[in-house]
Amino acid sequence: MCTGRVEPSFILQAFSKGADGVFIGGCWPGECHYSTEGNYHALSMMHLTRRILEHIGVNPQRLRLEWVSASQGIRFAEVMNDVSKRIKELGPLGKGEGIEGNGLKHKLEAVNDLLPYIKLVERERLRVRFKTEEEYIAFFASEEFDRVFRELIADKLTISQIMSLLRERPLSTGEISEVLGLNPSEVSRHVNNSARQGLVRFDEGLKRFVPVLRESA
Repeated sequence: MCTGRVEPSFILQAFSKGADGVFIGGCWPGECHYSTEGNYHALSMMHLTRRILEHIGVNPQRLRLEWVSASQGIRFAEVMNDVSKRIKELGPLGKGEGIEGNGLKHKLEAVNDLLPYIKLVERERLRVRFKTEEEYIAFFASEEFDRVFRELIADKLTISQIMSLLRERPLSTGEISEVLGLNPSEVSRHVNNSARQGLVRFDEGLKRFVPVLRESA
């Protein structure tokens, strides 16, 4: 399968099923078998997904992309040994990051729920076409990428995490902060904004926030 077919949903599914790391191997840049530059698309998806993982508290080094041609058996073995070593150093997914209980589950669910929107942002604002790997690396390390991510994705990811958690049980802002490992003031800001938008409400009897259930038409 061409690496151009790789989507963030594949990576998240692997992590959701308990994988401690994800490796993507592709053709070297300039050697795409399908003349579609799919390997460059995979490079973009890798950088974007790494940033998403970092935002939800998962070590982005758990996701790795390497170029390995079909004739490079020795290189493939060396890369895989290095990948295995690095993942062992990072420890089990979640535990290595200090994410307790169901926190990791809700973080991954939150990203998965937001993927259609993230793909739209990627297509409309983050899809770039360069001629070298270095240019892609520079773009995803740039202030421009950082600004778009912060303005269009970051807050929505945090809100999605909170909503995923509240769908399981009512919680206070302090409890949300503890489970997700988020700053209490940040949680309070997002919960209050969500309440104004009619997404959550404060239940006086429970003294907890609950999601607003919308009736289907």
